[in-house]
Amino acid sequence: MDNYRSIRVDTAEITPEPVYINRRMFMKAVGVTSLAGLLAACGLQPGEEQPAEQPQNQTGPDKTGAAEEANTFEEITNFNNYYEFSTDKTEVAGLAKDFKTSPWNLFVSGLVENPATYTMEDLLKMFTVEERNYRLRCVEGWSMVIPWMGFSLAGLLDKVKPLPGAKFVRFLSTFDPEQMPGQKSRLYPWPYQEGLRLDEAMNQLTLLATGLYGRPMPNQNGAPIRLVVPWKYGFKSIKSIVKIELVDYQPETLWSSIAPNEYGFYSNVNPDVSHPRWSQASERRIGEAGRRPTLMFNGYGEEVAYLYEGMDLKENY
Repeated sequence: MDNYRSIRVDTAEITPEPVYINRRMFMKAVGVTSLAGLLAACGLQPGEEQPAEQPQNQTGPDKTGAAEEANTFEEITNFNNYYEFSTDKTEVAGLAKDFKTSPWNLFVSGLVENPATYTMEDLLKMFTVEERNYRLRCVEGWSMVIPWMGFSLAGLLDKVKPLPGAKFVRFLSTFDPEQMPGQKSRLYPWPYQEGLRLDEAMNQLTLLATGLYGRPMPNQNGAPIRLVVPWKYGFKSIKSIVKIELVDYQPETLWSSIAPNEYGFYSNVNPDVSHPRWSQASERRIGEAGRRPTLMFNGYGEEVAYLYEGMDLKENY
């Protein structure tokens, strides 16, 4: 298990102290608490203009001994994989800037005692918003560190009370080709679908994110609510969610349905399992020139390795 041990880094170590304190004071004033901590990242999208006081990330060493820096707001919001808008990461922000995310409903159904429909206002009243700094590792071989804001998916699932037969959680993104021009392409089976095992969904790290860097979620990053599963490749962290369904079968996912030999259901970050077209042993942190070794489970093995005990992680990729 020591090979999977993760590194916890306090938010104050990632963000320059004056900016960190100012943001904390603001968050306290609006009733938002923060969780110091958990470091990880892998998912990007183009976005809004940069805040006046942009954090300029500074942290201690990671397991490789290299200094690990949180990415800037500008980097996080202007380099995004969001095929619903475009396959060009640098143009997503522009295409998404007028995307309407209000009103927004999230339907939770399936094998639950209490199926419900929630507005974003409902969710933000029901749950304490936390700040979590996570690594994001993309299957394409690049990575980031992102200061998300959101609440635990487990908290929402506890509200609806999964029935004994529930084994998986299925997620569905919005389908709106008039607002999302990429959805007019017939190359992909829209809407975007993803899935987790129920125990993965209930893990303490699994987050429903509603913002980043102390601001509401930018459109290009998955507004108004997205999933963040930091030990898996970024495409598992589905954006702009409209439906969560608990089921007794392994749900189909968009990428594994298109190319099952390249994208498995689990999609755990594993440097020992290469993509058919490239190695996953290293990654390029956005903003850095060189490459760094990829960490097993993206560095979160201490929290998640137990979920896969006895499994062949090369076969169950």
